[in-house]
Amino acid sequence: MNKEMFLQVHERVKPYIHRTPVLTSELINEMVHANVYFKCENFQKMGAFKMRGAANAILSLSSEEQAKGVVTHSSGNFAQALSLAAKKIGVKAYIVMPKNAPQVKKNAVRTYKGNIIECDSNPIAREEMAAKVQKETGATFIHPSNDDSVIYGQGTATIELLEDYPDLDYIVSPVGGGGLLAGTALATNYFSKHCKVIGGEPKNADDAYRSLLSGKIEHNDEVNTIADGLRTFLGDRNFPIIKKHVEKIIRVEEEEIIEAMKLIWERMKIIIEPSSAVAFAAVLKNKEDFINKKIGVILSGGNVDVGNLPF
Repeated sequence: MNKEMFLQVHERVKPYIHRTPVLTSELINEMVHANVYFKCENFQKMGAFKMRGAANAILSLSSEEQAKGVVTHSSGNFAQALSLAAKKIGVKAYIVMPKNAPQVKKNAVRTYKGNIIECDSNPIAREEMAAKVQKETGATFIHPSNDDSVIYGQGTATIELLEDYPDLDYIVSPVGGGGLLAGTALATNYFSKHCKVIGGEPKNADDAYRSLLSGKIEHNDEVNTIADGLRTFLGDRNFPIIKKHVEKIIRVEEEEIIEAMKLIWERMKIIIEPSSAVAFAAVLKNKEDFINKKIGVILSGGNVDVGNLPF
C-alpha cells in the first residue's frame, strides 16, 4: 500500500458510501481547552464506518469471486455492512450470526438481503460455520477487521477528515478488532506529516492496550463492557500496523464511556453508540495532553438500541 493506492481505494468506494460530515461544538472545545473535530461515521450508510471496508473488500474481488458471493461472521455492524455493500454491488452475502444476536440486527441484515446462517454463540462455532458455508458455496470469506482490503476501506474516513482539516495534531479512534484503528493509522501516516494516532479502549476489554505493551496479540478472558462493538480482539493483519503507527492507547472506565456518550447526545444532538463514545471519552480522560491542540475524533457509528440506553 502507498498513498496513490490509498487514493484509488477511496475513489473505488465513493459511489457506495456517504462522505460523512465533520462537526464541532464550541461548548466541547471549551470543556477540553482544545479544538475537537468529530468525523461523524454515525451518519454513514447502515450507520457505521464498516460500510467502507465491506464495500472495498467486495470490490477488490475478481468477477469470478464476486459471482460466488461473500461470507462473514458477525453479530453486529459488519453483518449489516457486508449485506448492504453486497446488495448494492450485486453480490450474494452469507452472514453467520449467533442464535442470540439481537433481533433488531438480524432484521437489519435481512432488510439488506443478507442470508443469515445461525450458529452457537462462541468464536469457534462462528468460525466453523463460516468455513462450512465457504466450502459449500465457494464464497470468499471476509473478516470484519483482520483483512487488508477492509483495513484500507476503513482508512478512507481518515483521508476525508485530513482533506477537510489537514493540520490536525491528533486523531483518536476506538479500537476493538483493530480494523478501524489500523486503517486510521495507515491513512494518517500517508496523508499527514505530523499528526499522531491514539486509540481509545474500554478498560474492561483492554487487549489492544496490553498487546501494545507486550508486543504480541493478547486476549481478554472476560469482556464485560457496554461498548459491545469493541469486544473483539486484534488480528495478525492489523496488529503490526497498530504497533508501528499508533502512539498509544488510552483506557476508559464504563462510567466515562456513558458520560461521553451522554454529552454528545445532549450537546451535539446526534445519536452515537457506546463504542463510538470511547474515543471521545479517551480525550476527556486525558484532557491535559490535548490542551490547545487540534484533535480529530472518529465517531464510529450510531446503531444503538434506543429502548436500552445506559442513561
